[in-house]
Amino acid sequence: MLIMTSFTQLEITVISQLQDYIHQRGFRALIHFELEGCYQIPLGKRIDYKKVNQKLLSLGVDGEVVAEYWSNQWEYVSLFNGQSPLKEAHNLKQALYLLPKIFATQGVTNTLIKPVVWAGDYGKLALGCENVFSADNRAVHIPNAVQINVSVQDLAGNNLLVAGDFAERLQQALLQTSLACCLLYLPEEEAFERLLLKSKYGLADELCSPVDISGGHQGSIALYRDIGKHNQKMGMEPVIYDDKNNVIVSHENWHKTARIEHRLGASSEHYNPYLNVIYTLLNVIDTIDEIKHDQPSAQELSNQLPRSLYDQQTEQGAITLFANNNWFSESIDRTLNRVQTDTDMAAELSIGQQVKQNYLTQFQQPSIII
Repeated sequence: MLIMTSFTQLEITVISQLQDYIHQRGFRALIHFELEGCYQIPLGKRIDYKKVNQKLLSLGVDGEVVAEYWSNQWEYVSLFNGQSPLKEAHNLKQALYLLPKIFATQGVTNTLIKPVVWAGDYGKLALGCENVFSADNRAVHIPNAVQINVSVQDLAGNNLLVAGDFAERLQQALLQTSLACCLLYLPEEEAFERLLLKSKYGLADELCSPVDISGGHQGSIALYRDIGKHNQKMGMEPVIYDDKNNVIVSHENWHKTARIEHRLGASSEHYNPYLNVIYTLLNVIDTIDEIKHDQPSAQELSNQLPRSLYDQQTEQGAITLFANNNWFSESIDRTLNRVQTDTDMAAELSIGQQVKQNYLTQFQQPSIII
């Protein structure tokens, strides 16, 4: 059973208020998660994903699990059931808690929800090939990601990312805030090792995970309209199947699927879906309200992410970047003031500051008392 802390309850309250504000402005934000992981299982046993998904459905989770590319790798994929951002945060929180237990009923001895599974598979792509492996059976360290997909509709259901410049402005907002807020989606030290797998371990050909902050339609914060990451057509919907259940006629409806994918997050047991939904909604609100971000400093213009949670010589770590930037907390407070939320004026910290400080507390080094 999931236990809701007072911290989580505060995050839930904030998400509800942000949703209300967006609705008052005449819009609706759609957020969906994808999360990867691996499992360890005795030889000869296999996962029955159909049973896993039936269990998730029975527990009210709007998501399903599918097999991923590498050996014993899986992916949790959100279902498009019209759920609110708050319900989507609940979905992923439940999935993080439930999946190890559900997998265990099928013989899985260890469910790995972590940024990197070291030596999780073996093989090297043949020179010049995208899916043919050579005889080199070297270890492959598997990166596991968590991805946020976001789009915005008006109250008539029209996707704002289809036409005009709303999509580009929302993408730009996410690009500008991702560095200072990387602690939200890179919540443990191994998340930064994941960013180095291509360069440090020579896996550039085998892996397609992002390593920096970039835009366009192939970057780590990608805008997908009619063309996807691999230049494929988007929004293809099957219409007619043959007797072997193969699609023989399909219909293109990319207006429905146009979205921005934030692909920088690392899969982790420490990943907080509520804070990442808050982060995404704040960017949506800034875009709706056409709030201009302060001009970033020369350092913040860099598309490079930090190398660690912690400061490294002259480079600030993710904790310091988040602690020193006030956009996250001030944006929460600004929006909550607009929806006239009752707040404790005598409180030492505002709600935005409480959310920020509560999260930072998790990264404090324990004091040593002699």
